[in-house]
Amino acid sequence: MPQPYEILFKTLADPTRRAIFERLCRDGEQTVKTLTARAGVSQPAVSKHLGVLRRAGMVRDRHEGRQTHYSAQLGALAPLVDWTQQMAGFWQSRFDDLEDLLERMDQ
Repeated sequence: MPQPYEILFKTLADPTRRAIFERLCRDGEQTVKTLTARAGVSQPAVSKHLGVLRRAGMVRDRHEGRQTHYSAQLGALAPLVDWTQQMAGFWQSRFDDLEDLLERMDQ
């Protein structure tokens, strides 16, 4: 079973999907029509990308009449933030070890 951060990486790997998510983060809730106008791809393609984002928990949809409004779910990025913090700690430890080794070599 994939880790939550792996799902996020896979979801955000597509540049069009990432751009849609970024637009929702920056500009707030938007309709499919509005997103399509700025996406550079067809409405069915935008809808498909939104479906992937929704299944990953990165967007929420809200129906109002015949329109569907989408909004970013920033909390969904928490596993990615956790992963990057773990990796930062890992590399900082490695750099500290390298610095210690180099200091010992200078003595």
